[in-house]
Amino acid sequence: MSSILSPEDVEGGDALFDYASEADDSRRSEKSLRPKDLSEYVGQKKAKENLSLFIDAAKQRGDALDHVLLAGPPGLGKTTLAHIVAEEMGSQLHTVTGPNIEKKGDLAAVLTNLQARDVLFIDEIHRLQKSIEEVLYSAMEDYKLDIILGQGPAARTLRIDLPPFTLVGATTRTGLLTSPLRDRFGVQLRLDLYPVEELQKIVSRSAGLLDIQLDQEACMEIARRSRGTPRIANRLLKRVRDFAQVRTESSQVNRSIAQQALALFEVDERGLDPMDRKFLSTLIQKFDGGPVGIETLASAIGEERETLEDVYEPFLIQEGFIQRTPRGRVASRQAYEHLGETWVSDKSHSSEL
Repeated sequence: MSSILSPEDVEGGDALFDYASEADDSRRSEKSLRPKDLSEYVGQKKAKENLSLFIDAAKQRGDALDHVLLAGPPGLGKTTLAHIVAEEMGSQLHTVTGPNIEKKGDLAAVLTNLQARDVLFIDEIHRLQKSIEEVLYSAMEDYKLDIILGQGPAARTLRIDLPPFTLVGATTRTGLLTSPLRDRFGVQLRLDLYPVEELQKIVSRSAGLLDIQLDQEACMEIARRSRGTPRIANRLLKRVRDFAQVRTESSQVNRSIAQQALALFEVDERGLDPMDRKFLSTLIQKFDGGPVGIETLASAIGEERETLEDVYEPFLIQEGFIQRTPRGRVASRQAYEHLGETWVSDKSHSSEL
C-alpha cells in the first residue's frame, strides 16, 4: 500500500511534492514490474531473510517495525523494498526525498500526518540538511517532535507526540550519513550487485509480466549485460522489445535479436556502455593507466565526481577493470585487453597525484 501526502498538508511544500509527482512519473512504467512481497523479490538472500524475520516479529508483537536503512548502488531495489515493507506490514507508505525537504516545517508536516505503523520512506537520506536531520533524532527514538515557537526570550518549545512509525532510509553513500542518524536505524541492510543467474530470473519474470516472448539464451544475453543491476536489466529488456517490434518480424526474441539490439544501444558483451568505456579509455590513454585522483579523472571525462563514484565505479571495480588505491584509480590488465590496448607487464604506476 502506498500514499503520497498532498501539497496542501505541507506549508511551503510545493517543491517537496513536485519531486513525488516527478518520481511517480519516472517509475510509472516500472510499477507493474515491482515485486509486491518478499516472496516475489529475487536476490539479496541474506538481506531478504533478515528483513522477513524482523517484519514477522514486529507483526506478532503488533508493533511498528524498527527503522530500516537500505544502502547500496542505484537500481538494486531499495525503493522496491520500502514498498514491500509497507505492504508486508499492512501500512501506508509515504515517500519523500532528502534534498527536497528544505525546511523543518516540511518534515514536521510529513511526520504529523503519519498514522500508527505507517512507513516513511526517505530516498537519498544522506542529503538531508543538518538542521532537518536533527529533527529526526527525537522522532525516531522517542516518537516525539519538538518545535520551537517564537524567537528570542519569548521562544518556547512545543512537543508533539507521534504515533509509532517506521522510517526507511535509502542511501547510495553510507559514509555521508552522520553517526547519530545512522545509529538510530535498528535494521541496517546492504544491497550488493546481482549475479547473472539472479538477473536472468528477473529478466524472465519481467518478460512474462510484459508479455514478451523471450527465449532463455536471449534472457541470459540481457542479464549478463545488465551491470549487476535489476533496473538496468528491465530497461534493456524493454529496449530489446522495441527493437524486435520495429526491426524484425519475429514474434519471439532470440539471442541473435538481443545481440543486434544491444549492439545498436552500444552495450557491449561485458555490459559496458559508452560512459564506462570513456572512463577506462581516459584512464589508460590520458593518464597511462593511473594512478590518478578521482577529481582529476572527473574533470578529464566531463562528469561529476559523485556520478563516477556512485554509478560507474562499483561495477567497474567488481568486474576487475579498475582498482582504488591510496594514490588514485588504476586500470587493470582486463581494462587494457577489453579496449584493445597494449598491456605492458612491467609498467610502473609510480606517478604522484
